Amino acid sequence: MNFARAIATVGGITMVSRVLGFVRDMLMARYLGTGMAADAFFVAFRLPNLFRSLFAEGAFTAAFLPLFSGTLEKEGQDSARGLAEEALAIMVIVLMVFSIIMAISMPWVVAVLATGFTDDPAQFRLAISLSYITFPYLALISLTALLGSILNAVGRFGPFAAAPVLLNVIQISGLLLSRPLGVEAHWMLAYGVPVAGLAQLAWMILACRRAGMGLALRRPRLTPRVKRLFALLAPGILGAGVYQFNLLIGTNLASWLPTGAVSYLQYADRLNQLPMSVIGVAVGTALLPLLSRQMAAGDHDGAKASLSRGLEFAGLLGLPATVALLAIPGPLIHVLFEGGAFTAEATAATAAALQAYAIGIPAFITAKILSSAYFARQDTKGPVRIAIVVLLGNIAVSLALIGPLGHVGLALAPGLTAWLNVALLAIGLRRRGLLALDARLTARLWRMGVAAAGLAVAGWGLARLLHPWLYDGQGLVKVAALALIVTGASVTYFALCFLLGAARPAEIRGLLRRGGAKP
Repeated sequence: MNFARAIATVGGITMVSRVLGFVRDMLMARYLGTGMAADAFFVAFRLPNLFRSLFAEGAFTAAFLPLFSGTLEKEGQDSARGLAEEALAIMVIVLMVFSIIMAISMPWVVAVLATGFTDDPAQFRLAISLSYITFPYLALISLTALLGSILNAVGRFGPFAAAPVLLNVIQISGLLLSRPLGVEAHWMLAYGVPVAGLAQLAWMILACRRAGMGLALRRPRLTPRVKRLFALLAPGILGAGVYQFNLLIGTNLASWLPTGAVSYLQYADRLNQLPMSVIGVAVGTALLPLLSRQMAAGDHDGAKASLSRGLEFAGLLGLPATVALLAIPGPLIHVLFEGGAFTAEATAATAAALQAYAIGIPAFITAKILSSAYFARQDTKGPVRIAIVVLLGNIAVSLALIGPLGHVGLALAPGLTAWLNVALLAIGLRRRGLLALDARLTARLWRMGVAAAGLAVAGWGLARLLHPWLYDGQGLVKVAALALIVTGASVTYFALCFLLGAARPAEIRGLLRRGGAKP
């Protein structure tokens, strides 16, 4: 599968998952709202979400996949499968021990995640109880990530990208069944997390067997290859997870603000995550195996070209998403979430947080791509040193902005420091001779910017024109109005891209053909 088709596969399936995620979030807004139970659940859900991002989309994949790809390239499939089985055996033991330690320490863990909850004993106890239920997801998603990395390395991107769909489907089912069963929504959501983890792991086991990469459980041994894996993994957790750690900082500080602040940030981040996941994760997922093979073969020119094409895809799709969230946050939040327990006041507060988050979207996507070049070289220490600087910067900016801006300041801080992350990553790659933006990329970026400005004007204008439909209409009328705004703005953007030469239809069709052009 070529690079562009891999991006399309991962991005397309991720979009399906995110659409289902929005359905879940719309139901959560109506069932949970932004009260005490919602804040407690979001804190409990933040912990397994952290590890999902670290392992499924971050540190484990970044450490394991280049090792596996290099072994596959140089030593063949049997040796690569042996590496995976050695890693699996050690992971099972480590995850069991870690899960026991975390279960014993859960009250202290929740106190660290949401220090403000300790002033409300009822909310604190609820958050602890929900965290006990959700935490087993850590072990399940870690094993799922191992199997998913194997499939990505052999060019089977679809199954791993589809795994999050199961989480959304199970949580949607839980919300819909909560009232008929007489069980409160936050409990159904919490129990759905480990159930989804089991379903995802079973799905990946079947996918690996179909791909001829089924694993056997060996006796645990610290072989040299496993030691190398964990040497890469330890620093990689911080390097790949800087965004999630920044969110944890924001969640903790938000717990000190009036009730609802944690929920405002959570709902805003759900929309913010859409372009980051569909674009950043898709490009990063497709790019890492490609760069790993190129690095293993010593093809540094090919690696630089691949980075430029990855940044081009990210710019083409990431810029319009960023501008849309900046231009029309109110209509998006109003149509998607407002209703039931989610009030107009919550819409205004969430929309302000969404705009603040959106400032960092291009930086987060770019950092995901640039980090892939480090990980492909089996260098996890470089991003770690940078991540420490970014984390300290995020804490400083968060503390400086929480007073004057409240929860909006907490949403703004990770976006501002993400640009620092991009600058430091880019400087490091240039020093290593791995980053040189080619003429095609530099010529097209400014054209994409002009097209994105056109999108902003079109989106804002259509929102004003359709204001009565958006705010006075009911149900499907509101959805239709929002769909018209999004469609009109998108058509404007891509029409301008084609007119200005930021993209060409023939190139896109050629890249997406099976066996089409390579980076």
